[in-house]
Amino acid sequence: MPLILASQSPRRRELLGLFRIPFAVRVADIDEYMDPEKDPAAEVGRVSRLKAEAIPRDAGDIVIAADTIVVCQGKVLGKPHSEEEAVQTLRLLSGRDHQVMTGLTVLRDHRTVVHTEITDLHFRPLSEKEIRDYVATGEPMDKAGSYGIQGGAGLFCERMVGDYYNVVGLPLCRLALILKEIAPELF
Repeated sequence: MPLILASQSPRRRELLGLFRIPFAVRVADIDEYMDPEKDPAAEVGRVSRLKAEAIPRDAGDIVIAADTIVVCQGKVLGKPHSEEEAVQTLRLLSGRDHQVMTGLTVLRDHRTVVHTEITDLHFRPLSEKEIRDYVATGEPMDKAGSYGIQGGAGLFCERMVGDYYNVVGLPLCRLALILKEIAPELF
């Protein structure tokens, strides 16, 4: 009964490693489009399910898939396509509340659990210099919302309510609960 992580994210690999359960990594090649007219929490859950279902597996295999978005003022903030887009995103987050939503899917045989974990954050007001210096590090370029809370953006967050690991990209507590339900023999 192999455990399979359907993600190329080094952060998710590192976090899943905390379980001390051997796992394989397989990357799902799917269209990750999210309909802006639909509820972001439902859409990110839908995308995580598509990722899990796209992974080849054998009977008994457990597939874990996740997708993370940032939502501010009703707008979904994905990964930036340019440094200037990262600057614009961080300007939007400056001094504001926002949410990080991770769609999490755990699939085993004919059983599928889909959950969207939501963490609320507030960034303090950021100066233009802080934003540009942070973007110049390159850290924001592969991250939803143009920041990594585990990196330099940890200096920006005044308040957080919810799972810190959700903001990094894999809600560990929720994942543990789902795995205990679907695969109790792992624990």
